Amino acid sequence: MSISANYGPPADRNQGLRVIREAHERGVTFFDTAEVYGPHTNEELVGEALEPFRDRVRIASKFGFDIQSGGLNSRPDHIKKVVEGSLRRLRTDRIDLYYQHRVDPAVPIEDVAGAVKDLIKQGKVLHFGLSEASAKTIRRAHAVQTVTAVQTEYSFMERDPERNDVLAACGDLGIGFVPWGPLGMGYLPGTMDAHTKFDPKTDLRSGFDRFSPENLAANRPFVDVLKRFAEEKNATPAQIALAWLLAQKPWIVPIPGTRNMDHLHENLGAIHVQLAPADLRDVEAALSGITVHGGRMNQEQMRIVDQGA
Repeated sequence: MSISANYGPPADRNQGLRVIREAHERGVTFFDTAEVYGPHTNEELVGEALEPFRDRVRIASKFGFDIQSGGLNSRPDHIKKVVEGSLRRLRTDRIDLYYQHRVDPAVPIEDVAGAVKDLIKQGKVLHFGLSEASAKTIRRAHAVQTVTAVQTEYSFMERDPERNDVLAACGDLGIGFVPWGPLGMGYLPGTMDAHTKFDPKTDLRSGFDRFSPENLAANRPFVDVLKRFAEEKNATPAQIALAWLLAQKPWIVPIPGTRNMDHLHENLGAIHVQLAPADLRDVEAALSGITVHGGRMNQEQMRIVDQGA
């Protein structure tokens, strides 16, 4: 996403192609995009970048928005229409993992799961996923069509999936968990401070309370903890943040996004950082007295997060 939209102006197309192909050269096999990123331009970029080695990677994309109106739309007829556009832009005959991007309260989740089940029967989709869904919704969907993966924000400083039963539901049902924003939307590497500016025209974070000047400063203790463990492990704060997620469960696969080649290499280095159970206990002890300042997104964004009520 961050190559094409939402975290600043779009990167140069050739830069995006280089980063995605370098990721593949370095062993990355799982690439995440969505119809709404751009909109459409990120799927086009991913499709072009991965076309030469399509059969050696897995592509995840997402449906669930009405691009024209900007609202939610997960009606079965809409899903079956928009998948054709995604397939065309991705230059492929199947989407390996197709997520509902946000739960649509106007459409029963059973109907959504049924529509994706039909696409799986047709071979256009291989696996069904849910993004920002509650545990209740996950269980209802899974009863109709196996849910392969759930994607939700989860990081060193965003721990809601541990408290709202989502991780527990995934563990119970054998569903993979894909944390988006595993680096705190760019905060956890430690390069931001109260003077960091976000362009309201191109950067969603400009309207997020957690990225206000006062909260950028107030949340600094999280970065301090990461830096301390990074020094002990001869790593970087970003690598510790990703290694911490990888150490939680074998079925957790974080997706750090970047347009920067150096950041790509740094992120991939996290797989070489080993956190033992004792390290994880030390991390929890260090975090126990720290409070997160600011909500993770703005009210508009949070209104379309499924709370499971």
